[in-house]
Amino acid sequence: MNDRDRFDKFTERARKVLSLAQEEAQRFQHNYIGTEHLLLGLVREGEGVAAKVLSNLGVELNKVRSAVEFIIGRGDRIVLGEIGLTPRAKKVIELAVDEARRLNHHYIGTEHLLLGLVREGEGIAAGVLESLGVNLEKVRTQTIQVLSQSGAPHERDAKHSKTPTIDQMGIDLTAAARAGTLDPVIGRHQEIERVIQILSRRTKNNPALIGEPGVGKTAIVEGLAQRLIAGEVPETLAGKRLLTLDVGSLVAGTKYRGEFEERLKKIIEEIRSSRDCIIFIDEVHTLVGAGAAEGAVDAANILKPALSRGELQCIGATTLDEYRKYIERDAALQRRFQEV
Repeated sequence: MNDRDRFDKFTERARKVLSLAQEEAQRFQHNYIGTEHLLLGLVREGEGVAAKVLSNLGVELNKVRSAVEFIIGRGDRIVLGEIGLTPRAKKVIELAVDEARRLNHHYIGTEHLLLGLVREGEGIAAGVLESLGVNLEKVRTQTIQVLSQSGAPHERDAKHSKTPTIDQMGIDLTAAARAGTLDPVIGRHQEIERVIQILSRRTKNNPALIGEPGVGKTAIVEGLAQRLIAGEVPETLAGKRLLTLDVGSLVAGTKYRGEFEERLKKIIEEIRSSRDCIIFIDEVHTLVGAGAAEGAVDAANILKPALSRGELQCIGATTLDEYRKYIERDAALQRRFQEV
């Protein structure tokens, strides 16, 4: 799984856990975020399903902190800036995503992170829980039990999102950048600046990244996400979220005529209402003809009015051949994009 795919659907509480985990790592002067810091973040968060489960099992913050200090101790120098996840902690995130999928949840809450820690089974967090007399299998059972008894409060977290449909079908790159899981982007300063310049315009403000596969089109977009989080963008882009939109996910499962159009229109409405989203569509040429079964309108024709009215800002990526074959042939669509 790609690093940025892991952080696409986190609830606010789950994101808070990651933020608290980083604080805990800094408190211990550790230059990494391990499973133990994720566990400390889960206990400190205090209000989510995971905190309730840990509390029910007698896991307290001071006990966890003491156990972590006993097992690995403190670092010898103050750590500043962003701290990355260890391979084990990344594995926990992968397992959390898998747990959410198993439970048919379209987002990752604190409970999924806890289940991920339990399933990973070999990290310091698992050792700490064992040292506190907590059976890992009990944690999983208790988690599922709390979920079933509580009427799934994790769903309330997800409903706070202004863009629930996009959250299900895309990836929040700004959330991934905030969590520190995107690789540093080197040597793309000029292209990122050009994209920012185009996005800041009043008209024709949709950049089209054109280049052969593997040249780094997605890296430019990830670099933009990192700039957005760092606040290194003009005021017009400050506070914007950068979300990917997967055309394949959009089309998937739309059996009946009009279902695809309805789904896409809902996404456009969410973007229009939230007013803080920039959409990245890789292989943007697939919009032409997408969803146009049995005489239905394709995605490009549904998006064009929103693009022309400035209700939707989009970054597209495609190859030169596909751009010429699909985008250039549609003059109205080509007018909406500025080549980079």
